[in-house]
Amino acid sequence: MNKLILGRYFPGDTSLHKLDPRAKLVSGVAFIFIIFLARNWEAYALLWLFTFLVMKLSGVGFKTYLRGVRPLIWLILFTVFIQVLFRTGGTVYVDYGPITITQFGVVNGIHIFFRFVMIVFVTTAITLTTKPIDLTDGINYLLRPLRIFKIPVNDLALMLSISLRFIPNLLDETQKIMDAQRARGSEFGEGNLLKQMKVLVPVFLPLFVSSLNRAEEMANAMEVRGYQSGEQRTTFRQLTWKNKDTICLFAMIVLTLSLYLLTV
Repeated sequence: MNKLILGRYFPGDTSLHKLDPRAKLVSGVAFIFIIFLARNWEAYALLWLFTFLVMKLSGVGFKTYLRGVRPLIWLILFTVFIQVLFRTGGTVYVDYGPITITQFGVVNGIHIFFRFVMIVFVTTAITLTTKPIDLTDGINYLLRPLRIFKIPVNDLALMLSISLRFIPNLLDETQKIMDAQRARGSEFGEGNLLKQMKVLVPVFLPLFVSSLNRAEEMANAMEVRGYQSGEQRTTFRQLTWKNKDTICLFAMIVLTLSLYLLTV
């Protein structure tokens, strides 16, 4: 549990830390979309070069990113496995009963693996170098056009920020509960599936109760501070767009055009 770094913030003074959260959010969303433009190895080489550059600019060690993607590796491999089995075409490598592995399936599985890992690395770099409160301000600003359709933008931004902020807290609390259960003689990861599910029940129940208590405390704190849904509020922190933020978006445009040219 303590190996997941999603939602955690690492203080620093790097160029990526100093970027405006709006520039990082727009660039991150754009990267998730343009990564699907890659269709050949040249395009993936360019994307990997960009990913490693972002990781280097974040000032966080490469081992930290590996530690963050490790808990998700089984989900990624399962997705790759599904792609390899159900995508057909090209040279047939294995044809044994219902199992058929073809060239297109293997290539598509490698593409899916690269895309998942690069998305995890880049989005992790954004969360590691951006304070949760800055993410809230950035999301709130970017969602302003939706106010035309009477969508509660402030509430959506607040919910996203709270969800992202308390992921590390829930993981840390889960780890503490599991350690307490181990001290009482519980053994996790042993026995059959039914036994393992029974062992997890004493973990989920106190975690659920603790989450409800935390939510009630936060609601009371927001009410004491006068928070009201739908009301227009001023912000103490004002976002300032700088030249380096423009350069960041320009770099994403160059990356998109380069991928398009390599693909075509």
